[in-house]
Amino acid sequence: MQIALSADRQELHLSHGNQVVRFHGVWLRDNAQDAATRDPRNGQRLITLADVPADCSMSSARQDGDTIKVTFAADGKVVSFCPDWLRAHAYDVSRDTTPGRLPEGTQAWDSALSDHMPSGDLTAMQGDKAALLRWLNAMRRYGFAKVTGLPTHEGNLFDIVDLFGYVRETNYGRLFEVRTEVNPVNLAYTGLGLQAHTDNPYRDPQPTVQVLACLENSAQGGENMVVDGFAAAQRLRDENPYGFNLLTAHTARFSYTGSDGVALHSRRPMIELSPDGVLQAVRFNARSAAPLVDVPFDDMPAYYAAYRRLSTIIDDPAMEVQFKLTPGEAFVVDNTRVLHARKGYSGAGTRWLQGCYADRDGLLSTLAALEGTPA
Repeated sequence: MQIALSADRQELHLSHGNQVVRFHGVWLRDNAQDAATRDPRNGQRLITLADVPADCSMSSARQDGDTIKVTFAADGKVVSFCPDWLRAHAYDVSRDTTPGRLPEGTQAWDSALSDHMPSGDLTAMQGDKAALLRWLNAMRRYGFAKVTGLPTHEGNLFDIVDLFGYVRETNYGRLFEVRTEVNPVNLAYTGLGLQAHTDNPYRDPQPTVQVLACLENSAQGGENMVVDGFAAAQRLRDENPYGFNLLTAHTARFSYTGSDGVALHSRRPMIELSPDGVLQAVRFNARSAAPLVDVPFDDMPAYYAAYRRLSTIIDDPAMEVQFKLTPGEAFVVDNTRVLHARKGYSGAGTRWLQGCYADRDGLLSTLAALEGTPA
């Protein structure tokens, strides 16, 4: 490895074979790893940018054993970096900028996933970190996974949330019942079939993880279905790039006012991208859709055409994984990505599920801690 400074001494250049990566002096100073800059116990930064000199030119840079030592000209501060750490955090690299690409660690899927549906046994995950790691990794990769081996008592779904985080309480309570009611406040409590959807798009922030656990299921029908919203969005993008762009560029509106004292409203894009084009979320719920008023007049017909096509893609049986839960089973979905649905069911027999919400950051935090992922 060769180390050099740029002519103006504002950049550090590292050469390894034919590859050269560059780092600005201000970035290096801001990301110093010494105990005066970051707490060695938790890695939290102890300085602000006001503590970083305006002039971050470097007087020297050299290799010292397994580290690179950089000396800053303004105050003579010496900072050491591990070459592997620098390579892992290099930003002078070419990147894929295709709009609608998948987040790192995820995989798009369709009905073929039915043959190897991700699943984990609750007791195994409670006692074996390796089993929990496999299940959490499946959640990150596919956005959903089943859980088996639950005790068949009310509130058993909380045992799943305890694996990675905390219940997010809403106006529905810590948990909600999914069973037929005479005068339901929500269509989820009827025997009607439900189109694949994400839950609570009218909330800001939207619940990011949903758990549905089965206590009874002897009714005819009522099979559950899941659809990869990211795969549906990418299919729309490939068929109709212009329509895809419209659904990402303009906000849709969602609302729910079905309970006394509750009036929830949000305006968010139906397909959300990060500033660099990575898929962040899909919000699709025909029951909770409010009038579209944020789309320019001239774009409204094309927006509706793209919206209709996305709906058709979501309804395509080739996109769905279908299963029927039995008592003691549950499924968990990333509610920012995976749409869930159910077929209609008859009044004969019983169907009783309990659901709750949790937060995706807790799930990913637990996964990262088990993986030993560095910052």
